[in-house]
Amino acid sequence: MNTDRSRHALGDRFHLPNFCSAGNTLAVVLIVELVAIILTIARQPLHFSFWIDLAGNSLFMLWEGLICAAVLCRSKAWLQKHPAHQAYLLTLLLMLCTSLSVAEATYQLGSRLNAESMEYLFPSQHAHFLLRTFAVAFIVSSLALRYFHVSAEWRSSIELEAQARIRALQARIRPHFLFNSMNTIASLTRSNPARAEQAVEDLADLFRANLNESRHWITLKEELEIARIYQRIEALRLGERLKVEWQITDLPMRVMVPSLLIQPLLENAVYHGIEPLSEGGIISVTGRFDGQKIELSVSNPIGTAAHTTSHIGHGIALDNIRQRLQLAWPDRAEVELQQESHTYRVILRFPYQTSHEHT
Repeated sequence: MNTDRSRHALGDRFHLPNFCSAGNTLAVVLIVELVAIILTIARQPLHFSFWIDLAGNSLFMLWEGLICAAVLCRSKAWLQKHPAHQAYLLTLLLMLCTSLSVAEATYQLGSRLNAESMEYLFPSQHAHFLLRTFAVAFIVSSLALRYFHVSAEWRSSIELEAQARIRALQARIRPHFLFNSMNTIASLTRSNPARAEQAVEDLADLFRANLNESRHWITLKEELEIARIYQRIEALRLGERLKVEWQITDLPMRVMVPSLLIQPLLENAVYHGIEPLSEGGIISVTGRFDGQKIELSVSNPIGTAAHTTSHIGHGIALDNIRQRLQLAWPDRAEVELQQESHTYRVILRFPYQTSHEHT
């Protein structure tokens, strides 16, 4: 039911890209240049005047496209306050008015210059030029807005599916971990009541973090604390068999990350690496930061083929993490898997940012 309400809300929202960003501005430049080339090919044969006509069309359409992008950049917040259909019509009207204003200014500039050497750069027929500009602007703007809407709807559906998978991961705490933790706490209530009380608090904090649906983004410091809570709980059961080395002093702790990145990897490392080994082993959590990208790796020992095939399931958490990183930073984040003779390593790489607002 929550998913249905979310789909309905997303369907009623007007989706407009952030034209203040460099990436979207570059897309506008490429689109208008492509339109300029198509219009020039349709009007001129391939001889000397073709290149002059292309230069004039490109210059005019670049100004038109960039000014439209600037207007939409400043108007986005206002447009999104309106219902979807009204916002669509207002956006189309803004783009048409801006295009016609640029066209009129171009014509008036050409009339005042009145330079024969620039006759190919400025229009000579006023009404014809404005009408042609209006027709091209209407077609290109309508197609662009439709593309933005379809693209946003597709992305919204992917995000809803990912959120459903995130909730499933948050709600899924392996039964054996819960039962083992409760048994460990029960055994500590008589021998060490203070430690049992601390274990109950840690378990409650871990469940609260796993089941919290309202915070999909947290600081790296909070994420690492959740992983440490999980480590303390498992250490009560595994004892000296479990050792975790944290090499994360160089990481910026205020950076924002999607929740549940490290704890599922640590859980996988315990379940698939440490638990099958009678002697246990060392899990290494390492972090690097080069000023632009953050790299986090979790490595654990692996035993023989009999050990590694007895526990299958790395893929569920890894697929979930990979999908959330891709949604958070499209084409800028990655999950790398490395398996050596006695070590299994998962490496996460993603950009540094102190806010979870995306364009």
